[in-house]
Amino acid sequence: MTAENRANESFDKVIDVRGLYCPEPVFRTKIEIEKLSIGHKLKIIADDPESEEDITRWAERTGHDLLSIEKKDNELEFVIKKTK
Repeated sequence: MTAENRANESFDKVIDVRGLYCPEPVFRTKIEIEKLSIGHKLKIIADDPESEEDITRWAERTGHDLLSIEKKDNELEFVIKKTK
């Protein structure tokens, strides 16, 4: 997927966890993904450097699809698709 396609992609929910540190970004991601229907997408905006590893591992452990991770300056943007 190109950057342009990602920019035009729609999300079912966007959460902003900037200013929050481990374990809060993963905890809030878990809460929000549980509210979504299967196949829906959650975008997470974080600035905790540990979020990259934490959210990636959480997605793998729980079986959800981590569709993308994009780094912008000191921020990370994740897109996760709920699979179950």
